[in-house]
Amino acid sequence: MFSRIFGKPKQETNALSTLDKLNETLEMLEKKEKVLQKKASSEVERAKDFTKAKNKRAAIQCLKRKRLYEQQIEQLGNFQLRIHDQMIMLEGAKATTETVDALRTGAAAMKAMQKATNIDDVDKTMDEINEQTENMKMIQEALSTPMSAVDFDEDELEAELEELEGADLEEELLQPATTAPAAPVHVPAGKQAARPVPHRNTAEDDELEALQKEMAL
Repeated sequence: MFSRIFGKPKQETNALSTLDKLNETLEMLEKKEKVLQKKASSEVERAKDFTKAKNKRAAIQCLKRKRLYEQQIEQLGNFQLRIHDQMIMLEGAKATTETVDALRTGAAAMKAMQKATNIDDVDKTMDEINEQTENMKMIQEALSTPMSAVDFDEDELEAELEELEGADLEEELLQPATTAPAAPVHVPAGKQAARPVPHRNTAEDDELEALQKEMAL
């Protein structure tokens, strides 16, 4: 009876492979979240540049894109939370299976358990399985629901743009009134200035760029 409910060692192996797959998916979501955070920060800097150039329309567009990236970041955070919940459920099921296998070693204790509480334990376990099945259906339905069109509050965007303009003005006021011109560098005849060493991307930068191309965002 317990073999039918909790499964055999082969199913335990499948549970371990499923946990590995969930871990890989979790790492992928975390990397995508870093890419989106980097894009959101970039849009803020672009909005500041357009504000300095008195291009208000372009600055607001940058803020809109930043809001979209933030919404995607929040969605990825929810996905990560759901994966953590699923991993906890699988680890709990694995612990339950190992406990039941240990109980099988005592034939006398098993017979006593079957008479006293075995049926109740099975009913409780089946209720838990049904509950988790319903929860999984709800998660799948939530994931399959298309995202509705995003509405932007123009007043909030205007207020955020004014904050950026105020921050830029404060930076300009804090800077010195005049800046001494840089002294020219004299290069002797027949000699060339040393070429700048090209910047090499780190492995993390290459990975972020690959994810950006893959997401095509």
